[in-house]
Amino acid sequence: MHADHSSSDTVERLERAEQLKLTEHHEEALKILEELLIEDPENVPALEEVADNELSLGHFDRAERAAAQAVTIDKKSYTGHYILGFIRSHRTQWEPALRELKEANILKPSNPEILRCLGWALFNAGQRAQGIVTLERALNLDSSNPLTLCDLGVTYLHIRNFQKARSLFLRAMEIDPAGRRTQECVQMLERLERTTEKH
Repeated sequence: MHADHSSSDTVERLERAEQLKLTEHHEEALKILEELLIEDPENVPALEEVADNELSLGHFDRAERAAAQAVTIDKKSYTGHYILGFIRSHRTQWEPALRELKEANILKPSNPEILRCLGWALFNAGQRAQGIVTLERALNLDSSNPLTLCDLGVTYLHIRNFQKARSLFLRAMEIDPAGRRTQECVQMLERLERTTEKH
């Protein structure tokens, strides 16, 4: 006999965990989610949330375990597939990353975050044109995401379209000047501009 995922108590606790996650209280969110999973180990939304919180904390192995469990219980868990794809991408395992991210994209089309990761994985797996098109699509859906602006900028750097890369990095800088990814991209651009000036 499974516990009812949709009971108002379960929904309230999931919502509370979501609020804690959004305010970056990941450890507190995980406590609530772990209690839910003790009562019902097959609660897919709780597993997805655990994976998401663990990912935010940089606990990739734990995030991967929770996401894999979610996908095993429910093949249609796009969050599970997305997180698995994200982790494989992070480990530069491009082909396995693509499998998971393509699946997530089929289950949840037009999601800018899934498309951003899919575009990055496609580009790095050698499907450069398709990667750029996918990243452009992610940016069209969410034009103020500094991560998408940076990822797309990096792909344009690789194909030596410096002007386009520069404008994307500058937009990311306006939106998120303190962001680690933004800082990295601006440094990359400055290094590049120094080398091109010398030639």
